[in-house]
Amino acid sequence: MQARALIDFLRVMERLKDAPRHCWTTGGRRESVAEHSWRVALMAMLMADEFPGVDMDKVIRMCLVHDIGEAITGDIPTFMKTDADRVVEGREVDALIGGLPAPWPETLGALFAEMDALQTTEARIYKALDRMEAIQSHNESDISTWLPLEFELNLTYGEDSAAFHPYLAGLRAEMRKDTEAMIKEKS
Repeated sequence: MQARALIDFLRVMERLKDAPRHCWTTGGRRESVAEHSWRVALMAMLMADEFPGVDMDKVIRMCLVHDIGEAITGDIPTFMKTDADRVVEGREVDALIGGLPAPWPETLGALFAEMDALQTTEARIYKALDRMEAIQSHNESDISTWLPLEFELNLTYGEDSAAFHPYLAGLRAEMRKDTEAMIKEKS
């Protein structure tokens, strides 16, 4: 039954509301994976006019689903994630979407393949936004929540992903200014 498969999938996706990320909110609690994905998608929606000719609806879809594997594996910060972790997460994504009714396994499978390949403009935008949202979250959190390695990492993380487009590069540069000011203020 298609309705049951959808409900079962949504039950697993609900876990993303409680799956904590490494970042903290301004209210002093750990951010959830669902909150991160929502804001990445919001970023894509708000900058759609900057990318004429790009399928920003696809970018938003990428942003919404990019971390669904973390409903099973939990969040592993990029600087700690191993190739073995990526294999497990990929297997979990395949299992999760495989239980959906047609055409979703094929549709989402193609979307994840495109995101992994990072060859299309849409995939490159999604990846840049995913990384920049993490920087924005850190810039908004109390600096006492940062790990020592994040003082350097937050200055450079995502710059390579954003460099391909002037708008994204400019946005990332502004975020870097905020990171520098925050470090300077707290040092």
